[in-house]
Amino acid sequence: MRITVAGAADLPELLPLLRAYCDFYEVAPSDAALLELSRALLADPRREGLQLLARDEAGHAVGFATLFWTWQTLSAARVGVMNDLYVAAEARGTGVAGGLIAACLERCREHGATELIWQTARDNARAQAVYDRIGATRDDRWLDYSLPVDPA
Repeated sequence: MRITVAGAADLPELLPLLRAYCDFYEVAPSDAALLELSRALLADPRREGLQLLARDEAGHAVGFATLFWTWQTLSAARVGVMNDLYVAAEARGTGVAGGLIAACLERCREHGATELIWQTARDNARAQAVYDRIGATRDDRWLDYSLPVDPA
């Protein structure tokens, strides 16, 4: 397995993984919107974040992670937010998820972040098993909320 920072040339292989991830969570942003997100990260990786792409031995794209940069007031430190982690069905159980998480941690070190944080769906038991296996700490103190922003 090889993990690299996704570049513009990788977008045609990244897009089907982004789509499969969205399908998994039963949401449907347009392909144009997904590519816009990826291009925004490519344009300013030091400020915005980046996407990592995992390839198998044959060079096929089999997984990705999206890492955003932010600050966390409660620790008064910069953190990396692993906003997305997805591994194609045929590559699950082969270490791709762990490899992507390790690559996110390395990018956090390089960026001066003190912590890698993320969330997953309450019913995503397979992902939770991976996170438990790698020694991640679960925090059940928080509930997620959101509001749509109406156009002006």
